[in-house]
Amino acid sequence: MPPLTFHWFLPTNGDSRHVVGGGHGSPATASGRDRPPSVAYLSRIAGAAEDLGFAGALTPTGAWCEDAWLTTAMVSRHTERLKFLVAFRPGAVSPTLAAQMASTFQRHTGGRLLLNVVTGGESQEQRAYGDFLDKDDRYRRTGEFLQIVRGLWEGKSVDLVGEHLQVEDARLARVPDPVPEVYFGGSSPLAGEVAARHADVYLTWGEPPAAVAEKIAWVRELARGRGRELRFGIRLHVITRDTADQAWAEARRLLDGFDAETVRAVQAGLARSESEGQRRMLALHGGRADDLEIHPNLWAGIGLVRGGAGTALVGSHDEVAERIGEYHRLGIDEFVLSGYPHLEEAYWFGENVLPRLAARGLWTHPFHGGQAAAPAAQVPFAGR
Repeated sequence: MPPLTFHWFLPTNGDSRHVVGGGHGSPATASGRDRPPSVAYLSRIAGAAEDLGFAGALTPTGAWCEDAWLTTAMVSRHTERLKFLVAFRPGAVSPTLAAQMASTFQRHTGGRLLLNVVTGGESQEQRAYGDFLDKDDRYRRTGEFLQIVRGLWEGKSVDLVGEHLQVEDARLARVPDPVPEVYFGGSSPLAGEVAARHADVYLTWGEPPAAVAEKIAWVRELARGRGRELRFGIRLHVITRDTADQAWAEARRLLDGFDAETVRAVQAGLARSESEGQRRMLALHGGRADDLEIHPNLWAGIGLVRGGAGTALVGSHDEVAERIGEYHRLGIDEFVLSGYPHLEEAYWFGENVLPRLAARGLWTHPFHGGQAAAPAAQVPFAGR
């Protein structure tokens, strides 16, 4: 099996020692004001992630956070090798301009762009950006969008009269080198078709292993039907500590910080989501605050106040490493992780779990010539 790749997260909706809610039509919670998403703070997180061995960092998109393109362009100046998994929505920009932006980003950062294509699951939020297509048509437009972008990246002159997009004699003066990899997720039938045709990496949110295995088999079969092979990734939060008791105590502390009225309001908003993936996230906890360990070391508590990815790996460093190995055996090669607060949790994971995975032969530091990160005892961090 190929070695594992890990990405961290840039909290452009704000950070905190408590869970920052938001996403899928719900605004960021007040805790997001604890640590505003300044370029200086986000650059500290990005620098820590780079030092620890994360290959990239995901930056979200939507009305609830700062713009991903502009933010990562600024943060990239404070890092050297970390890649940026920039989330963007095809309905907000023309495909030719997006292809040009990606090409420019690659040249100015030394090839450090990855693209997370987000079709958009909430019509209300899409309409705020001037996009009035329904969900199915948004997926069809995404397919046309990626068809155009990939043609341009190949140096072709593109003409397309599609159902939703039309370009004539579109071309780039300079193609990106390397061509950015496309990350894409979605749980609906049309999402699977788009992934099979255009994605390099299919991303799923953190469901129990059996459900993840079903998704992998589904998308893999669709892709093979088109003569393509995809890689697979998973989006999770993480709470890892020296002992399981300490990790679960931290999960309980986060849960105790959830205001009951906020939970009700967020859950009511998320229940209106058109996203199949969001529906699956809600089904994992059903709005309840007990029985949240839905698989060994997989906790659904984050999803009570946060849209999108709502599950966390919780446990000792060895337990978290074992769960990662379990997902890897299913076919997951890339992990997009986060934790509250993101600066401290990057160190908890990077200093303690990554060396354990390296010892198992599952991971090597991408920037240190294949050398694993030093154990925690050799890389002190006073701010734990």
